[in-house]
Amino acid sequence: MIKKNLAVLAAVATLGVAAIPNTAFAGSDSGFYLGAGMGSGTLNADVPTGGTTNPEFSGNATAYKAFAGYNFGLVPFLDLAVEGGYVNLGEPGDVVDLLPISASIDGMSAFGVVGFNLGPVGLFAKAGMINWDAELSIDGLSESDSGSDPAYGVGAKMQFGSVAVRLEAEQFDIKDINDLYMVSLSLVWTF
Repeated sequence: MIKKNLAVLAAVATLGVAAIPNTAFAGSDSGFYLGAGMGSGTLNADVPTGGTTNPEFSGNATAYKAFAGYNFGLVPFLDLAVEGGYVNLGEPGDVVDLLPISASIDGMSAFGVVGFNLGPVGLFAKAGMINWDAELSIDGLSESDSGSDPAYGVGAKMQFGSVAVRLEAEQFDIKDINDLYMVSLSLVWTF
């Protein structure tokens, strides 16, 4: 009788676990992932004019990115990942002291990512570096620069099996720029 009850209990438990949707285990998904996203890039910087005060340039542009990563999936409900990608912050423009100004910034990024998942919803933060190239054009005269600087990000995701939708904000701490960030919506596929 006890063996029969244990067998029935084991069968019910197995069916119960099988009935839980796969998205409830989104935090334990591991493996390689690919993603792409679009959003808005915002740039705020002082314009070098040679005077005692520098006017501020402020502009927004359509931005996009593509990335790949690996989620280690060591602990359920916790994502530990590495991620690298390409980001293009568009060409924000502004008129400062009657001069048309535009900037073009893109770069390759590398991040460590930590996320916490509750079922299909998750929150994450990331920190790393961006290796960037920039070109500033003031009234037709261009100047280029490049370098490597810290980058940070926070976001939220909604998991649907192996596909996730991510909303995130990334801050790029580039020298001589007051503020450079991107807000984006991305589609991510884990395989």
